[in-house]
Amino acid sequence: MSIVVRPANGGDVAAIDALLRRSFPAEDEARLVQRLCIDGDMVLTLVADDEETGALAGMIAFSRMDVTIADKAIAAVALAPLAVDKAWRQQGVGEALVQAGIAQLGAAGAMLAFVLGEPGYYERFGFAAEWAQGFASPYAGEYLMALPLQGGAMPCGMRGAATHAPAFAALGQDG
Repeated sequence: MSIVVRPANGGDVAAIDALLRRSFPAEDEARLVQRLCIDGDMVLTLVADDEETGALAGMIAFSRMDVTIADKAIAAVALAPLAVDKAWRQQGVGEALVQAGIAQLGAAGAMLAFVLGEPGYYERFGFAAEWAQGFASPYAGEYLMALPLQGGAMPCGMRGAATHAPAFAALGQDG
């Protein structure tokens, strides 16, 4: 079994929604992706397809963030969510999606990527809580990690806010 990672398109919407609803205990992630798209805050959505059947094996989303360092806006994104279909777990699908997203965003000029997740998983890609320290965020702590995307270079200066798109604040508040 092998996968192909590609940018999501309009024909993937229903399959992505179904995957998110199957992969998480609540509908929050599915609603998050919907709202990020509606609000225009989605930066990149990638999907992994089963090369033989074309079935959706996984997806990853990156959304716009407002981040400042030394009072200057920095191009930054939030990784969320990452979902892999049960049949494809433990086969490198999530890793392929994260690596492809990081590569594409770095090439597009993004400076930082943030993730709120399990350190044991995301540290393998270079994410670290130390990179996120000092940013004002309601998610600050050991599970908020960042990754410099421009050759490991972190912009110098006093770290300011790291604000996720408004859809994150609405999680759990929508009916």
